Amino acid sequence: MQRYDRDMTGYGPEAPDAAWPGGARIAVQIVLNYEEGGENNILHGDAASEAFLSEISGAAAWPGQRHWNMESIYEYGARAGFWRLHRMLGHLPITVYGVATALARAPEQVAAMKAAGWEIASHGLKWIEYKDYTEADERAHMDAAIRLHTEVVGSRPRGWYTGRCSANTVRIAAEEGGFAYVADSYADDLPYWAHVSGRDQLIVPYTLDANDMRFAVPAGFTNGQAFEDYLKDSFDTLYAEGAAGRPAMLSIGLHCRLVGRPGRAAALKRAIDHMAAHEGVWFATRLEIAEHWAATHPPRRPAKVPQPVGEMTREAFVAAFGGIYEHSPWIAEGAWELELGPTHDCARGVHSALTRVFRAAPADQRLGVLTAHPDLAGKLAAARRLTAESTAEQASAGLDALTDDERAEFTRLNDAYTAKHGFPFIIAVRDHDKASILSAFRARIDNDRQAELETACAQVERIAELRLLEMFGA
Repeated sequence: MQRYDRDMTGYGPEAPDAAWPGGARIAVQIVLNYEEGGENNILHGDAASEAFLSEISGAAAWPGQRHWNMESIYEYGARAGFWRLHRMLGHLPITVYGVATALARAPEQVAAMKAAGWEIASHGLKWIEYKDYTEADERAHMDAAIRLHTEVVGSRPRGWYTGRCSANTVRIAAEEGGFAYVADSYADDLPYWAHVSGRDQLIVPYTLDANDMRFAVPAGFTNGQAFEDYLKDSFDTLYAEGAAGRPAMLSIGLHCRLVGRPGRAAALKRAIDHMAAHEGVWFATRLEIAEHWAATHPPRRPAKVPQPVGEMTREAFVAAFGGIYEHSPWIAEGAWELELGPTHDCARGVHSALTRVFRAAPADQRLGVLTAHPDLAGKLAAARRLTAESTAEQASAGLDALTDDERAEFTRLNDAYTAKHGFPFIIAVRDHDKASILSAFRARIDNDRQAELETACAQVERIAELRLLEMFGA
């Protein structure tokens, strides 16, 4: 048993219709990170000064010392950058990622955020790295962040984003149970549900590319024009996709001490004006997007697959999928042993796992799968001894309502084909009607055995795929 908890499939080729309010072609979501006063600093009980996301190229932490220049850069964000952005964006619905300790040191800024109607989500207790924290300590910091945020803002945060997170962050946030969304993901252009610790947690992914942090990293923006162009290109691409029926979400990440500088703020304003000049643009907070998504696309599971595939016991997995390959539960047993996870929690995910086992099996076992299939419109069908799947499939092509002449023709072809090849004629009848099945039967009966063996195996795989697509409601 191997489990791989990354989801490499997501929505696949056909994402759901976001159905944004008013038929909008795109949702634009602007985040203002408020971190100033919550960064690493020995004044805050940290071991060293901050070294991340500032104007100081190649900055390094100073253990046990205050870094005056670094501190003053962060102070610029609180003292000047915030207010410039507040004047520029105060008319728009903004989500603030507020570090709780930073918010506690910013009463004027918090009052301004609330007066503008901005959503204030939690950006953790402190703007520090959590990758080396124990799970217990990270959980304690999250609880403390929620308490302090509630004291300072007046209500608990509905959204969570650590940013400098650990591998445990999303799970801890989901287990806390009070967040309408978690944003510690960059995995999609749309919100999505993650099954975490037995519950469905909505993820509203964030961005590191349409983000002014790239002014402060080596492979980033060197001037405001580059940032403006990137934001416009991102918007234009998603807007065009929305016009083509695939509405998505554009996240924009801002920091008071970075884009709050005059030479960058001008570029941001031009980009926002460009977006606002288009029709069908929904500017929204992350909470608004989360509430819309939860109402429009609540988590659903097919009745026949009531739990995530990767979480099934062997018994549950075989009970669900043991009949996908006709009378061959050993295939499901082998598939359960493979590396399964969220990316297999769909029809083609399970099909891939089952088919790998079928293809890797010795020739005699694969032949056994072929011989387990019934004749088309044969004696088992007449005696009503087919599996439920085969009964439905043959009925879908009208093979349960043959004339006497048609039944005689199927009997003749079945007998001749099996006598020549040593296994029944197999075809994915849901891809055909009665006439095309008979046509394929007559054409394939004269093939050599090896060619028919390969064709029959491919048809068995297709039958399995169709059964799974029906099971998953795809």
